[in-house]
Amino acid sequence: FRTVEPLEYYRRFLKENCRPDGRELGEFRATTVNIGSITTADGSALVKLGNTTVICGVKAELAAPAADSANKGYIVPNVELPSLCSEKFRSGPPGEEAQAASQFIADVIENSQMIVKEDLCIANGKLAWVLYCDIICLDYDGNLLDASVFALLAALKNVQLPSVVINEETGLSEVNLKQKTPLIIRKHPVATSFAIFDDTLLIVDPTAEEEDLATGTVTIVTDEEGRLCSVHKPGGSPLTGAKLQDCITRAITRHKEVKKLIDKVIKSITPK
Repeated sequence: FRTVEPLEYYRRFLKENCRPDGRELGEFRATTVNIGSITTADGSALVKLGNTTVICGVKAELAAPAADSANKGYIVPNVELPSLCSEKFRSGPPGEEAQAASQFIADVIENSQMIVKEDLCIANGKLAWVLYCDIICLDYDGNLLDASVFALLAALKNVQLPSVVINEETGLSEVNLKQKTPLIIRKHPVATSFAIFDDTLLIVDPTAEEEDLATGTVTIVTDEEGRLCSVHKPGGSPLTGAKLQDCITRAITRHKEVKKLIDKVIKSITPK
């Protein structure tokens, strides 16, 4: 029945206010985060949301700032959906979903001001940091955006940048790898995604199957002050103001859960 009439199968569960995997409509899958697992990156994190597994590695490099923004560094996010994470994706250049996800992450970084690009400048007009943030999905089971934003935030919290000074006499940069400082993270954006069923019903943290059956999806990004950083709604069913308000309230609660999780993990790995 599930294979022949998946939507009907889901509706029977939703009528009872639960889902085939046993979760309530407003319940997230088990979430875990592991920080600093890639030793070759300057910061990394692995996030699991149910079966969806995303890893983020941050690589910091030095570059000259752009002429029109001499006092700013760069952040370059890139989301990859390799064919190994789901049969839905093919090998080759990034597909539509990966490009849309990369753009979404770039917008979140910009709108939330989680990192102010001025903080990445080392010497005005001469030298700045470039942070390459590679977000790779290892196992795809829906809700890629929540996992990606979470992995990015956790990886950035793990970054330690060496101190860099420009030698006045030679004009060359000198890097001191012994003296490292964490990145300044000014805001902690967290994404919360919902799938809309039959134009009216909202379920949180959808699996891949739920996303396929849904009539639309919406992702709300909030920061620790409960401010809205971004609302991402790629087409699909319209949402009433009241439903959207519901989503925002749920997103603010989710933010606290995720923040607590990150803080706990960071605390557990900081040297006493």
